[in-house]
Amino acid sequence: MEIEKDQEAPGTEDRAEECAEAPEPEKGQQAGEAGQEETADEAGEESEAAPEGVDPKTWAEKRAARKQAKLDKKAQGYKDQIEQLEDKVKRQLAEFENFRNRTEKEKHAMFETGARSVIEKMLPVVDNFERGLATVPEDRKEDPFVDGMNRIYKQLMTELENIGVKPIQALGQEFDPNLHNAVMQVESEEYESGTVAQELQKGYTYRDSVVRHSMVAVVV
Repeated sequence: MEIEKDQEAPGTEDRAEECAEAPEPEKGQQAGEAGQEETADEAGEESEAAPEGVDPKTWAEKRAARKQAKLDKKAQGYKDQIEQLEDKVKRQLAEFENFRNRTEKEKHAMFETGARSVIEKMLPVVDNFERGLATVPEDRKEDPFVDGMNRIYKQLMTELENIGVKPIQALGQEFDPNLHNAVMQVESEEYESGTVAQELQKGYTYRDSVVRHSMVAVVV
């Protein structure tokens, strides 16, 4: 009897199925085995025996010194990074402090400019109060209306003084171009030459800075 060509050897299909069903090694398992190999290598390096003829104690000290040198180098790298960060923070703090001081100065300057502007506008009101009160006859200075105006004037001058506004002393003082504005020259037997004999308009200072010069007449 002839054997058919297509007939397969018994057991071939079973072996093929077993090979197909055999699980492949998982990636995690392969990585674990690789890590174990690396750990084993490191352990082998650390447990490396001293070469023949070398004192094991000396060999161990050298290995420890090399390991410590690596640790010191790494620590120095971290230290340098920390110093750079600290320097950066200090620079930023210094820049912020400079910005804050500059802002405070600008704010103060703006406040001073605004205050001077308001004071300059109020001084003509003070002048009118003084002119009006100066024209009141002696027999009417006790009138309630005049007394009320006089009290308002005194309150106004007190508030101006509280914020730093003070009148400039002129009459009888030596002429000072930083404080006085000479608009005329006069002869006087009472005052010496170069002395202020008349005060035509009162001047004022604000925090030791002249807001308005005194308009005066100076003795020739």
